[in-house]
Amino acid sequence: MFRLSKAAEYSIRGILYLSFKYSEDKICDIEEIARVQDIPSAYLAKLLQSLARKGFVTSYKGQKGGFALAKHPKDIKLLDVIEAMEGQVFLNYCLIYAGYCERDKVCSVHDVWVGAQKVLIDYLSGCNFEQLAISAREKLMANAG
Repeated sequence: MFRLSKAAEYSIRGILYLSFKYSEDKICDIEEIARVQDIPSAYLAKLLQSLARKGFVTSYKGQKGGFALAKHPKDIKLLDVIEAMEGQVFLNYCLIYAGYCERDKVCSVHDVWVGAQKVLIDYLSGCNFEQLAISAREKLMANAG
């Protein structure tokens, strides 16, 4: 089964929360993000530090420190965050590179994996965190009443 690691899932949730707060130009402390996103704060801090080194967030030190997005949410693709945490996405090992699997030239299922991977990559590349934050806000308002 293909699935994201907890690190990738929590990173996505952290970036989503910061995207939700982006229009307020707000620096969010780790405890706030962890509480709202239901993520252990020490683990989230390590993940956000990693994302800071990769250019997704900015880390602010000090009493009023915390994290904020390093760029506009529309410029952060879901695929970028996944690959920052997981490495390049492959649905099957035969897709790693041509010839990695000795059967890739004769296996009809290989062609299915190639097509499915393209659809997945294109879809995840088309999802940006501005859209995700808008959707999150709509879901919160719909479920508030």
